[in-house]
Amino acid sequence: MPQSGAPVRCPWPGIEAEIYANYHDTEWGVPKLGERDLFEKLNLEGFQAGLSWLTILRKRENFRTAFAGFDVERLARFGEKDIVRLMGDVGIVRNRAKIEAAIANAQAFLNIAEQESFSGFLWGFLDNGPIANRWRTFSEIPAQTELSKWISVELKRRGFRFVGPTTVYAFMQSVGMVNDHLVGCHRHRPCAQLQAQVKPPL
Repeated sequence: MPQSGAPVRCPWPGIEAEIYANYHDTEWGVPKLGERDLFEKLNLEGFQAGLSWLTILRKRENFRTAFAGFDVERLARFGEKDIVRLMGDVGIVRNRAKIEAAIANAQAFLNIAEQESFSGFLWGFLDNGPIANRWRTFSEIPAQTELSKWISVELKRRGFRFVGPTTVYAFMQSVGMVNDHLVGCHRHRPCAQLQAQVKPPL
C-alpha cells in the first residue's frame, strides 16, 4: 500500500528504488517520437533481456557514454576495437552478442533512414494511433501481443537483433505506443492524454 499522500502507482516500480519510481512517473508510457530516443530505448530493452530493467536504468548514463550517445552514424562505424573496449567496460552489460547487436541495429537504422524516418517506421504500425489500454490488475497485462510479434518480425527482417516480441512489447510500453499504466495509477490519464495528441500518420 502506498504511504499516506503518496501517488498510487503501478506495482512494478516497488518502493525501494527512487530511480525506478521516477522513471515510472516521468518517462514510462510517455509517447516518444525522437529518432535517437527511440533507437536508444530499443537497444536498452535488448540489453535488458534476461535482466531487470532497474539494472539497465542504473547503468543508462554509462551506456550513453559507451555507445557514443546512441548516435547511429557513429555507432554504425564501431569495429572490433570498440567491441573489445566495451567488453572491458564495467559500467555496462558486458555481453558480446548484445554489443554486436547494438552496432548491427545502428546499421539497420541507417538502411531504414534511406527510405523513411525510424520514428515513422515504428509508429506506422499503429494505423489508428497509440493504444490506450484499461487494465485494472497487473496480471492482465500481456508479455507480448500480435502487434509486437509483427513488429518483431519486421525489425528482424531489416537486420535488427535482440528484438523478440516480448522485448518489442516492453519497448512499446515504455515509448507510449501502448498505455499499460493501470487505470488506478496516477499516470494512466496523463499518458492517455499525451497519446491522444499523437495523430497518425507520422
